[in-house]
Amino acid sequence: MTSMHSVKTTTSAPAWTIPFNRPSFLGREQDYILESIAGGQISGDGPFSRKCHEYLENTLSVPKALLTTSCTHALEMAALLLDLQPGDEVIVPSFTFVSTVNAFVLRGAKPVFIDICPDTLNLDHAQLESLITPATRAVVPVHYAGVGCEMDAIMPVCREHDIHVVEDNAHGMFARYRGQYLGTFGTFATQSFHETKNFSCGEGGALLINDPTHVERAEIIREKGTNRSRFFRGQVDKYTWVDVGSSYLPSDLLAAVLYAQFETRDEILRRRRRVWQYYQDNLIDWANKNSIKLPFVPDWCEQPFHMYYLLMPDLQTRQRFITHMKARGILSVYHYLPLHISTMGLEFGGREGQCPVTEQVSDQLVRLPMYNTLTEAEQEQVVSAVLQFRV
Repeated sequence: MTSMHSVKTTTSAPAWTIPFNRPSFLGREQDYILESIAGGQISGDGPFSRKCHEYLENTLSVPKALLTTSCTHALEMAALLLDLQPGDEVIVPSFTFVSTVNAFVLRGAKPVFIDICPDTLNLDHAQLESLITPATRAVVPVHYAGVGCEMDAIMPVCREHDIHVVEDNAHGMFARYRGQYLGTFGTFATQSFHETKNFSCGEGGALLINDPTHVERAEIIREKGTNRSRFFRGQVDKYTWVDVGSSYLPSDLLAAVLYAQFETRDEILRRRRRVWQYYQDNLIDWANKNSIKLPFVPDWCEQPFHMYYLLMPDLQTRQRFITHMKARGILSVYHYLPLHISTMGLEFGGREGQCPVTEQVSDQLVRLPMYNTLTEAEQEQVVSAVLQFRV
């Protein structure tokens, strides 16, 4: 007889022929995990965490990089470092992930939603100055798909009004705007190493600090509000609680995986370039014939080939396309829903029609499978399915 406790009901995800994302390991991830275990320190800020910090600081030429448990937590640290108070305003695009706004709302700040440009889908810099008030404390440019926002327009406005810039660079690791790395413009920048990102340790993030005056307090906030980092450097003989903070350190096991990914940076970017370019080359004629827009990358932006998307004529066509691809075992997905007309967005004064481009793009956009190990044969299947779709 079978015990009731041994009977288990499981719900598994569909076995996609081609999933939207597939985590991939091209380097020494497993070796470094074992090395970390053998070293005896698998908590935060171990040897591999330090290697990742040094890699980011040296590669990007930033004063300080600190790994975090997620990009969400990096954003929360930025909000803490800015000492945001109830009534302060933060300008954020409506077309972004909820973490971008949650981090600031948690500190009592009010989000002021800004629309996006219809070409790059980035924050509409032309609208920025009109949204600034005496209460504005920060602007959060989100570099959508790793294509840089118009920082030449954003930074002078923010400097003139003494407003901090916090770059949400979750999509844009190692991308550049006019030759300068994304994440190196604002006071702070945040990175994501989630499993869907180009460089991943499953879950993780980083805070980039471009103003050195914030480094010491960032270390304190990240270490539960203690000066533990100074203690380990021998600067104090004991550590204690000195400020607000939380536990934002990822395990050194995750840092070991991430460092192996950094070591294979050139190979990862090469593979993603091939995947992105294959889609572009094989879909451009079909897209032009069917009034479908493909990603736009200005000449002065060097993208990291994070995602490939299509902009369908309308919501109904987009939904038919997703169903069409699903029937062929291919997972294609939509992206952000407008934050300004979400349940919480409405509570902060959002209203329908406030960000019309965001509302339109949210209904139109669909992303195709994009990951480091996507083969050309698999892409042929995806492209063939796309070309069979009747708009």
